Amino acid sequence: MKTKLCKALGIDTPIILAPMAGAVTPRLAAAVSNAGGLGNLPLWIADRQTIETTVREMRGLTSKPFAVNLNMDFPQEERLSICLDEGVPVISFFWQDPSPLIQKAKDGGAIVMHTVGDAETAKRSVESGVDIVVAQGWEAGGHVRGTVATMPLIPAVVAAVGETPVVAAGGIADGRGMAAALALGASGVWIGTRFLASEEIAIHPDYQQRVLAQAETDTVYLENLFDVGWPNAPHRVLRNSTVAAWEDAGRPTSGNRPGEGEVIASSPSRGNVVRYASATPSEDMTGAIGALPMWAGQSSGLVQTVEPAATIMEQIKNEAVAVIHNLTPLAR
Repeated sequence: MKTKLCKALGIDTPIILAPMAGAVTPRLAAAVSNAGGLGNLPLWIADRQTIETTVREMRGLTSKPFAVNLNMDFPQEERLSICLDEGVPVISFFWQDPSPLIQKAKDGGAIVMHTVGDAETAKRSVESGVDIVVAQGWEAGGHVRGTVATMPLIPAVVAAVGETPVVAAGGIADGRGMAAALALGASGVWIGTRFLASEEIAIHPDYQQRVLAQAETDTVYLENLFDVGWPNAPHRVLRNSTVAAWEDAGRPTSGNRPGEGEVIASSPSRGNVVRYASATPSEDMTGAIGALPMWAGQSSGLVQTVEPAATIMEQIKNEAVAVIHNLTPLAR
């Protein structure tokens, strides 16, 4: 299954791993790259040593292409320079306008991706030099850029950007979703929630089991409930006790939320974690794990088994091919 996204990135399968902060490490990202997709490392708040160490670890695990994700709501010029010095082949920008850094990334030899939530932003991104557009639908887990669902968003973005490859993100967890995205004009898919049930994911077992147990109706879109570190940053998580208590209290604003400041978990790496902190439940955390933000998209209802990342990749690809093949006679 080769698309123009594959040609642009030098990969074999048009699947990009979502850069889930606190969950994706080089082990998972490299597994996706080695299986023919594009691993994506979330390094947008990392210091120099962490970036250098992580990228070098990644290179020790794979010789295939990979990306580093940088959130433009934070200063990223220095991090971009470090990534380019380390020879990162793909830079994935997110949230705010990346145009001030696009040419620097391209001059440094990187392919540039940018995640958008509407067609107009996609068009401006391409005009600024972005090579690949990631169109993220409202169904997505974690930080959600736009308010349009994936189904109407993808064809609108494809029409807006011409020949530029478009990657569909949000609500895709199997080959049926991948086939649908390709039918809408996308050249590939961006998948996060399905990989929460990969063997290589670095999350607490309770988090993983919660994902496996959820239906498509068990996530909630929130404007600013969890303190993600920058303003106006909507996000989608599994509904849990923290969300329920906040809703029962009438959805009060920050400073008036129930249990605010209460320590609910801890870990050797993060220390004490208070309620509403943007703390992905890591493997080493103890405490009220179920009260922490468990980022997940509406595709969680499709996630039912834990598999190696390579197996997940193969399953999605094979199912997509089968779906497309089965639909072909209908077009005759």
